[in-house]
Amino acid sequence: MHTYDITVTTTASPETVWKLLVDARSWPLWSRVDSLDPARSVGLDPGGDDGVGAVRAFRTGRTVTGERLTEKAEGPLLAYEGAFNPSMRDYRARVELTPTPGSGTVIHWYGTYRTGRLTGLFLPRYLRRFMRGMAEGLARHAEEEQQGGPAR
Repeated sequence: MHTYDITVTTTASPETVWKLLVDARSWPLWSRVDSLDPARSVGLDPGGDDGVGAVRAFRTGRTVTGERLTEKAEGPLLAYEGAFNPSMRDYRARVELTPTPGSGTVIHWYGTYRTGRLTGLFLPRYLRRFMRGMAEGLARHAEEEQQGGPAR
């Protein structure tokens, strides 16, 4: 079993971070994924508040991976599992948001997964870097949004 565990802090409020996290359509704006694949996604909320059971399909390069939301607690927690992923099995991830005393947010993004023997040689290091980029991108974009930054 492989794991990753990323923690970053942002000055953005938990509400701002949460809004971006639950809206699959915003992910290409702040994350390392190239695009949302609506044809392979299921149950996306038109208002950007995807619920438990939604499958969000993201394209990164030529690879499309799907993540099914499994748990959602307004503001503090979003959990998902791999719905389809050519490189990983038994993928489970959680994103927990904790308010800071200065009205910012601690983003804790962690997960577990299995790989084949060959992908197990390189995927864990790659995925740790990839997920750090995801969490840092979410933090930066949330700060820009809160300051009236980039329009979507």
